[in-house]
Amino acid sequence: MPPPLPEVPSAPSAPVKLTMEAAREPFHKAGTKGTPVTVGSNHIPICCKNEAVYQYHVTFSPNVESMAMRFGMMKDHRSTTGEVVAFDGSILYLPVKLKDVVSLKSVRRTDNQEVEITVQMTKILPPNSDLCLPFYNVVLRRVMKILGLKLVGRNHYDPDSAIILGKHRLQVWPGYATCIKRTDGGLYLSVDVTHKVLRNDSVLDVMKVLYEQSKESFQDECTKELIGSIVITRYNNRTYRIDDIEWSKSPKDTFTMFDGSETSFVDYYSKNYGIEIKEMDQPLLIHRPKERSKPGGKQIITGQVLLVPELSFMTGIPEKMRKDFRAMKDLTMHINVSAEQHTHSIKQLLKNIAGNAETLTEVNRWGLDISTDLLVTHGRILPQETICLQSSSYVTSSDVSWSREVGRDACISCIPMNIWAVFYPRRCADQVEELVSTFLKVAGPMGLRLERPNRVELRDDRTETYVKTIHSQLSREPNMQLVVCIMTGNRDDLYTAIKKLCCIKSPIPSQAINVRTISQPQKLRSVAQKILLQINSKLGGELWTVNVPLKHLMVVGVDVHHDTSKKTRSVMGFVASVNSSLTRWYSRVTFQTPNEEIISGFKLCLSAALQKYYEVNHNLPEKIVVYRDGVSDGQLKMVELYEIPQLLTCFQTFPSYEPKLVFIVVQKRISTTLYSCSADRFGTPPPGTILDHSLTHSDWMDFYLMAHQIRQGCGLPTHYVCVYNTANLSPDHLQRLTYKMCHLYWNWPGTIRVPAPCKYAHKVAYLCGQYLHAEPAIQLSDKLYFL
Repeated sequence: MPPPLPEVPSAPSAPVKLTMEAAREPFHKAGTKGTPVTVGSNHIPICCKNEAVYQYHVTFSPNVESMAMRFGMMKDHRSTTGEVVAFDGSILYLPVKLKDVVSLKSVRRTDNQEVEITVQMTKILPPNSDLCLPFYNVVLRRVMKILGLKLVGRNHYDPDSAIILGKHRLQVWPGYATCIKRTDGGLYLSVDVTHKVLRNDSVLDVMKVLYEQSKESFQDECTKELIGSIVITRYNNRTYRIDDIEWSKSPKDTFTMFDGSETSFVDYYSKNYGIEIKEMDQPLLIHRPKERSKPGGKQIITGQVLLVPELSFMTGIPEKMRKDFRAMKDLTMHINVSAEQHTHSIKQLLKNIAGNAETLTEVNRWGLDISTDLLVTHGRILPQETICLQSSSYVTSSDVSWSREVGRDACISCIPMNIWAVFYPRRCADQVEELVSTFLKVAGPMGLRLERPNRVELRDDRTETYVKTIHSQLSREPNMQLVVCIMTGNRDDLYTAIKKLCCIKSPIPSQAINVRTISQPQKLRSVAQKILLQINSKLGGELWTVNVPLKHLMVVGVDVHHDTSKKTRSVMGFVASVNSSLTRWYSRVTFQTPNEEIISGFKLCLSAALQKYYEVNHNLPEKIVVYRDGVSDGQLKMVELYEIPQLLTCFQTFPSYEPKLVFIVVQKRISTTLYSCSADRFGTPPPGTILDHSLTHSDWMDFYLMAHQIRQGCGLPTHYVCVYNTANLSPDHLQRLTYKMCHLYWNWPGTIRVPAPCKYAHKVAYLCGQYLHAEPAIQLSDKLYFL
C-alpha cells in the first residue's frame, strides 16, 4: 500500500469537515466620472442550478502508468460516480457528493493484477469556480458539434453558409469563437462572430502559377511564398502551418500506418476519403506540430505531418489582394459586420441551442442554464477633452475629430524648414511642383515657416540611384534638416533602403511619399496639410496636447514586434514623455532573442529616458505610468512577479530616488464587444464609453475603454489591466488619464484605440523589425522620426 495522501486525516476519530470554498471579495474598481449609458455586450449570463461541484483525488494501488487504462478503470465504476464525470487521470470532478473516501476495485487486464482505486474528496467548489471552466468548455464544444458546426483551429464554422466571392477566388466561412468564462459578474458564455477566409486555390495551383512565372528559381520562389502559410485540408477541416517542402517525395511514396502496415498516399486517400489524387509528381508539404504536454506533464513529440499540395487549400487574404483597395472593400463588407448583424448572429446561435433537445440535455448535465438574452448593463461615457494648440483650444466634438482645427490654427511649436530636399524621378516632376506650391500655401495658417526645397531630379527610379543621390546631397549639405522622397508603386525594397540610410548610416528625418497619394488635385490640399503636420512632428515640433493635471509625470509606452528577417528575434519599442505637457518624446529600440528576457532591454531604455527627462527638466519624474502592450492574460502574473520588480531596481541607479510607479497592460486582441443599447436595438457605442464592472477580471484592477470612433464593424474596446499602482491613482484617475493619452497620437487628429505612447512604441518597433533590422541612430531618439 502507498502512504496515505496528505488530505486523508490520520486520526479517524476527528475527520476534517470540508466546506465550500469562499468567493474572494472583488476589488473596488468602479469609477464615477462621466454620463451614464446603457451598454450591451456579446456575453450571455449562465445560471448554475447545481449547488456545488465536488473535487476528488484518485489514487491507484499498485500504480497504473497508462492514462487510457486509468480512464477505462474509472469508466467501469460509472454505477458509483454517475454518468456525468470530468476526469484527467488523477483529479475527478462530479456534480454529486460521494462519501469522503470511497474504495473501488478493478482488474488490470494486461496481467490480471487487482488494482485498488481510492477516491478521496478534497474540495467542495462553487459551481462557477475557475476549476470547473475547462470541463464546462468541453461541454460547449460538444454543443457546437451537435449543432453541426465544424471545428477549425479553435473556432467553429458553418461551411454550408459559406459566402462565395467568385471574382476573387475566395470563400468566407461564417462562424463563432465561444468560451465560458468567469468574471466579476459571474459565469458568462462569450460569443464572438468570426470568419475564416479560404481560397479556392489549392497549394498545387499556387505552385503551378509560380512555375509559369519563374521556372529557373521555382523551388526558391515556392519556399518564399508558401513557408509559414496556413493551409486547410477540406477532407477533415484541419488547419496546418507549412514548415517545409519535401521535394524528394511525392504521393506515390509510402508511409507507415498506426498498425504498422505500409501504404502510399494515393491509396490512403482513395481508401479512406474516396479522393483520387491526379498529379503524381507533386512534392509533399511538411508540417511539424509543436510539442504538447499531456496531463501528467510528459512531453510527447510527434514527428512531422506530410500533406499533399493538391488537397491542401490556402487560407487567409492573398498579399496581392491586401494591396487592392476595391477587393478589400468587397471582402470587409462580409467580415466587418455591424452591431446589428453581430447581435443577430449571436441570438441565432442561442436560439439554435435552446431549440435543440440534445444540446439542452448536454448543457443540463452540469446544471448549466444559458440565458437567451445578451448581457445589458450600465456603463459611462467619459467627459470630452479639450485639445490645446498654440493659442487656441477646442472641446472635442462627438466624433472626436479635430482635423479642421489643426489645419487652420498654429501648432504648439513649429520647426522652421530652412534646408530640405525633395528627391523624385523625372516622370513625377509635375506632381512635385504642385505639392511644393501647395505646401507653401497651407503652411502659414498652421504656423509653419518653410523655404523652397532643393529639388533633385533622378535619372531613373532604381533603388541605387536614390541611395547614392541622397548620400551625396547629405555629404554636400551637412545642415540638411529633412529628406523627402517621391516614390512610384509599392516598393518595399526602395523604402527599406531609404530608411536604412536615413535612420542608421546618415541620421536625418525622412519622409517617403507615394506619387499616387499626391496625384489627385481635389485632395492635394488636405494631403499636403497632413504631410506637413507629420514632417513637423518628425523634426521635433509639437502639434497639440490635452490638459493632464498630474504634475512631474512621465508616461511610457512599450510594444513588441517580431523581426521578419530573423524569425527568432523580436524588437521592443520604447517611448517615454520627457516634458510636463507630454509633447516631447524619447524613443529607443532593443532587439532580443527568445531566451533573453524582454526586461534587460526595458531597464536600459527606462534609465536612458530618466536621464533625458533630467536633462530637460533638471529633476526626475515623481510618477511614472507605463502602458505595456502585447501581454496576454496568461502572462499577467509573469509581468507582476518578474518585470515590475526588475524595473524597480532601475531607480536605484539614481541616488535616493523612489518614484511612484503605475503599470498598465494594454490588450487589443480580446473577444469582448460592446454595443450601444436603446429600445432593444443594438448599435455602436460612442467614443469614451467605459465599462468597469460585470465583465472585468475578478483577480485584477481593470476596465474596458472604447476611445475611438467606429466607422465600420463592431465596437471593439481595449482592455486595460492595472497590474501595479504605488501612486494610488483611483479608478477615475486611471480611466481619465488613459482616455487623455488616446488623444495624443499626432498622425491622426482624433482619438485612437490605444494610448499614444503605445502606438508610438508600435510604430518604432515595426519600422525596426520590418525594415531596418538594426537599432536606429541615437541622434534621432528625441524626435518622432518613425511616424
